[in-house]
Amino acid sequence: MRSFAALLSAVALATSASASFSIPLTKLERSGSYLKGSPDADRARAAYFKSRTGSGVTSVPASNLAYVQYTTSVGIGSPPTYYNLVVDTGSSNTFCGTGTPYVRTSTSFPTGETVNVTYGLGYFSGIEYFDQVTIAPNFVITNQSIGDALYYADFEGVDGIIGVGPVILTEGTLSPDTNGLIPTVMNNLISQGLIEYQILGVYFAPATSYNDTSESSFSSGVYTAYEGELTYTPVTETYPAAYYWGINVTSSTYGDMTVIPVSTAGIVDTGTTQVLLADDFFAVYMQAIPGAYLDQHTGLIEIPSKSVPYMQPLNFSIGGQIFSMDVAAQLIPTDQNTAWGGVASKQYGVGLDFIIGQKFMERFYAVFDTDNNRIGFAETNNTFTTYQ
Repeated sequence: MRSFAALLSAVALATSASASFSIPLTKLERSGSYLKGSPDADRARAAYFKSRTGSGVTSVPASNLAYVQYTTSVGIGSPPTYYNLVVDTGSSNTFCGTGTPYVRTSTSFPTGETVNVTYGLGYFSGIEYFDQVTIAPNFVITNQSIGDALYYADFEGVDGIIGVGPVILTEGTLSPDTNGLIPTVMNNLISQGLIEYQILGVYFAPATSYNDTSESSFSSGVYTAYEGELTYTPVTETYPAAYYWGINVTSSTYGDMTVIPVSTAGIVDTGTTQVLLADDFFAVYMQAIPGAYLDQHTGLIEIPSKSVPYMQPLNFSIGGQIFSMDVAAQLIPTDQNTAWGGVASKQYGVGLDFIIGQKFMERFYAVFDTDNNRIGFAETNNTFTTYQ
């Protein structure tokens, strides 16, 4: 099994429908020991993704919850209590109680099931309820499955998760109904007539400071943040990536060097901070940058300052189009070095067989189209920037 090397460190979500809503996302970015552990946490998440095979369910991996997160405010109950929930395309259970306790109201009904979800780092277990969920004004879901997290680990600073991944990821999370599937928020939005199509659009504007709301949003209707045309590619049929929002990258190049030589399956995931490449792909990329090496202390690639002016774009071929991460997208701003556990004066880069994480989605708008089993990408006004 390949292991993963960190390449890129570091969202808006939308659903297309006849009616629409828009909810801002807040970027909750940690410092100190949390952020310093992010490369290792992303690799742990990748390992959980790969552990799921066609022969059965092993666990349900989800957000790298201790590091960089994007949260939205969700009301649960009537009258609603509002919780800051991490928006995650890599998991599908929705739960609260890891910060603000779950408040039961007249709309809260226990299902007789317990729920237990293991994540790359952390877990929660508790009791499943059906409850009313307020996504936005006039977008109120009834009988949505909610986990009341009675026991949990590694969810500091957030109240839980709103899972917007494929419904299959809920299999094996209930007891005694271990084979049951839990309808997701997206499933219930469409079954209750609140939206017409299950299309989720993601736009993560690069935040300028910690806990920055910026321009990110969770909205209904394909958001107008993108430029040009959307390029769609089908969800891969290669497992385990096919369980998630997985795609095939036809190839990847760095300058004149081929990084990914053949069509390769991987995952698009809002819960992964970095862009991850399998070790053999990462080695090609790193060797193409003179003097670059993997810093064992931070888990990040260190790039000599004299090499930065000569760096080349990192290109991914997806759906017949080239999506290019320019030099700025490949580097951690030097004023963030110490937060990542690095040395202030040094330059660091930021890094199934690949995972496209938040850093990519700060440059490209992404659409998760459940109805047509495909993912789309388009450029935004943040696709090409100047490195500072």
